[in-house]
Amino acid sequence: MNLAYLPSPSQGVWHLGPVPIRAYALCILAGIFTAVWLTGRRWEARGGRREDIADIAIWAVPFGILGGRLYHVITDPELYFTAGKQPIRALYIWDGGLGIPGAVALGAVGAWLGCRRRGIKLADFADAVAPGLVLAQAIGRWGNYFNQELYGRPTDLPWALYIDPAHRPADSPDIALYHPTFLYESLWNLGVMALLLCLDRRWHTRLRRGRLFACYVLAYTAGRAWIEALRIDHANHFLGLRLNDYVSLVLFTGALVYLIATRRPRPDDDAPYPGTDGEETVPEPAQASGGKR
Repeated sequence: MNLAYLPSPSQGVWHLGPVPIRAYALCILAGIFTAVWLTGRRWEARGGRREDIADIAIWAVPFGILGGRLYHVITDPELYFTAGKQPIRALYIWDGGLGIPGAVALGAVGAWLGCRRRGIKLADFADAVAPGLVLAQAIGRWGNYFNQELYGRPTDLPWALYIDPAHRPADSPDIALYHPTFLYESLWNLGVMALLLCLDRRWHTRLRRGRLFACYVLAYTAGRAWIEALRIDHANHFLGLRLNDYVSLVLFTGALVYLIATRRPRPDDDAPYPGTDGEETVPEPAQASGGKR
């Protein structure tokens, strides 16, 4: 018997009169507001206006939520559109099911629309938002904890997650402890955020025009690969791998190719960001490292 484990929350929904307050939604919203706050600070440090980020978020967030849900439904249609299933549940976002690749992809479309309104290059915005984006993912993953979903294989490790009988896999109803993969990914994402902030401080002029965002894609997908190997939730497989593994591989490769292709400094690397006043307060590499290179 395992005497050490992480308990699951007793409930994930509270009612304020007839209105349900869902922990999953609160985690998503907390992640969004934190990301907008951090990105606003970073953009202001680059000479931009913080209100520009709020305006872009108005476009990016709805597109991102829609993209995340579409990715989930398209990659797992049998959960909603096969015999005995309820197609209407494809709209139940509060039950979980927001795919990060789809959220980022369609969110980028919304961000592009917002950037056009403000005269900002999408690549510059992407670099500013990268740390905040992965921080939002770290916070949002706790919504899976409250929903008791997206956990991993059974384990007897001291940090195993206790899953209530109603949320256990049908083929292992008597097994109570599983890998807390939501926690693994949340911690990994926090590490990615710290890495991006360090890279940006040390090589700010080298990691511009979308390069810092490419670093985010590299680091996030590398972590997602080993976390996917632990998960046992429903997923379509191809040649023994989960579909998300292939998506991560494609994104990782694309980001790596972009970094290699843009590795040489460009004349505009030191130019002011479009849509700003050109006065940056981000430390230069020499300042960030105590004058050593």
